[in-house]
Amino acid sequence: MSAPPLTLADLNRMNRTGFATALGFAFELSPWVVERAYDAAPFASLEALHAAMMAVLEASPQADKLSLIRAHPELAGKAAIAKTLTAESTAEQASAGLDRLTAEEFARFHALNAAYGERFGFPFIIAVRLNDKTSILAAMQARLSNDPAAEVAEAIRQIGLISKLRLQDAVAT
Repeated sequence: MSAPPLTLADLNRMNRTGFATALGFAFELSPWVVERAYDAAPFASLEALHAAMMAVLEASPQADKLSLIRAHPELAGKAAIAKTLTAESTAEQASAGLDRLTAEEFARFHALNAAYGERFGFPFIIAVRLNDKTSILAAMQARLSNDPAAEVAEAIRQIGLISKLRLQDAVAT
């Protein structure tokens, strides 16, 4: 990020549009989460800001949750190869070494992505910055046995971790 970090004071002074524009990146291609959290301003801390966003997400209809989940790219998938990921996703996948896979690792990711997508109807989501390619592959394999409701809940939990890391990067505390 080339601009100076935002502060909570900056965010608390913004109108809804400015707030959503400034933080819309936190939830992959889904600024509606941030925009709806604006109603909880002013925020006393970064934790309160993130909690408001997660409360919006938890209160959202299942269709909105699935839309958010489906906005995420596959790990080491077509969007990564075509270099059409968001800047945040590109950096996050690179941090876990997903931009440097061997042919065997790539084949394994591709097979697990396909199996996961077929089973659940959305991409596998994990906070890659908190993992490496070995642990991601193990989680992909293990989570294939989850039931759909449990996997939606886990995807939302992982989105919470991802969004918190993104906010920590962007907002000075």
